[in-house]
Amino acid sequence: MFSSDPVVRVKDASIFQEQNTVLRDINFEIDKGEFVFIIGRTGSGKSSLLKTLYADLPLRQGEMSVAGFSIREIKAQQVPLLRRKIGIIFQDFQLLADRTVGENLLFVMKATGWKDNAKMKNRLAEVLMQVGLGAVEKKMPHQLSGGEQQRVVIARALLNEPVILIADEPTGNLDPEVAQGIMKIFQQINKSGTAILMATHSYGLIKKFPTRVLKCEDGKLLDSNKDQFEVSPELF
Repeated sequence: MFSSDPVVRVKDASIFQEQNTVLRDINFEIDKGEFVFIIGRTGSGKSSLLKTLYADLPLRQGEMSVAGFSIREIKAQQVPLLRRKIGIIFQDFQLLADRTVGENLLFVMKATGWKDNAKMKNRLAEVLMQVGLGAVEKKMPHQLSGGEQQRVVIARALLNEPVILIADEPTGNLDPEVAQGIMKIFQQINKSGTAILMATHSYGLIKKFPTRVLKCEDGKLLDSNKDQFEVSPELF
C-alpha cells in the first residue's frame, strides 16, 4: 500500500546535547523523494538533530516520526528495524578496515536479516553499480581513495532500499571535485525516489545544487520553505 505520509515529521521538538538544549520548538516535515540540506555552525545542533532522527539520541520533548516509527516511543529492539528503513552516511566512512568491500556490505546485510546468499550477491552488485564502483568488491578499504570509500559507504546505506538517507557531512573529508561527484550520486539516488537529508559545511555545494535548506541558528531551526534567510559563506 502506498502512503503519502511524510518520511519525517517533527512537531514541537527540542533537541538536547547532554543537559543542554541546542534546538527548541522545532517543526518540519520531509516528504517522500525530497532533497533537503541542513546547515549551521559547529555546535548549532545539526548533528544532534540527525542523531535524534535515527534514534542514537533520545527525544525528550515533542514528537518525531521517521519512516513510520515514533522516535519518542521507540523501544531498543525496534531501533534496528528503523535503521533498515533509513540509510545513515557519516563523514568518516566507518568501514571495517580488516574486510574487503564485499565483506563490509555482506556484514551489514547479515546484521539486518538477509539470509539468501544469491539475493545478497545480486543486491551487493546492484548497489556498487549504482554508485559507479563495479570492480572493487575484492579490494580492501585502504586500497581505495577517499571518494571511492565514500561511494562504498553510500552503497552500504542503500542495501535495504531506505526511504530516506541521512547524511552527516558526507563530503567533509573530500576535495571539491570529488565532493561534486558524490553529490551527483546523491542526486541520482534522490531522482529514483529516496528522500535525502544532508548536513553540509560546503557553501559551494549549496550554491551549485540549490534546494530546500534547514538552518540551525541560535537554538532555532529555520526552513527556507517558510522563513526568509540568506545562505551566506559566513555560515560555513
